[in-house]
Amino acid sequence: MAKSLQAISRFCIGDATLQETLERVAELSLEAVPSADLAGITMLLEGRPRTAVFTDEAAHEIDSAQYETGTGPCLDAFRHKQVFRIDDVSQDHHWPSFSEAAAAYGVGSVMSIPLLARHEGVGALNFYSRTVEAFSDDDVQVGIAFATQAALLLASSQAYWDAEQLQSDMATAMESWATIERAKGILMGVHPCSEHEALQILVRTAQREKRKLPEIAEELVAKSRRWDPTESPYSS
Repeated sequence: MAKSLQAISRFCIGDATLQETLERVAELSLEAVPSADLAGITMLLEGRPRTAVFTDEAAHEIDSAQYETGTGPCLDAFRHKQVFRIDDVSQDHHWPSFSEAAAAYGVGSVMSIPLLARHEGVGALNFYSRTVEAFSDDDVQVGIAFATQAALLLASSQAYWDAEQLQSDMATAMESWATIERAKGILMGVHPCSEHEALQILVRTAQREKRKLPEIAEELVAKSRRWDPTESPYSS
């Protein structure tokens, strides 16, 4: 347990993608809770709860049963921010479809722990064991401690990569804007037109060729050094 927490605390955000971070958390969770044979992490993907990562394909297949029915310990741990445990799936009547799927894959007991970052739910950490009554009260406490650190790491990693994507999108937008401005200047130097009219020429060309405006502008700028105005497709 201590080694797993230390490994998470030393995990440097930005050195790995969010997916790689998720995979590492799932691997470390099995070290923290050795009673588990497989693990998975439930998170929102494109607005819907899904298993973002798993240590065994069986975990993904088991989770699919609860996503289809909308009920299961993993979903409830995520929704209600509580720990849910099934000591024996063959005796469970609360989530019958889920427990039936778990039993079909040789799972005997389940423990689902919410991933909470600053009291906000970011997902659920799900443990599966092939034996019944595998998870003790101590396992629950260890799982909660691990999930707390894991949730903070995942929330920080998500925020980091969201910021990186935003910065990348902004840089791309600024680059596209600068290219369009250059293309407008080229047209104004060739045609007797205003800045607004030059933009309209680019827009009409993009519409006619069913292409994006930045793409048309970039092509014009690239061709500007060898461009013969008499053969220009950019006509007013």
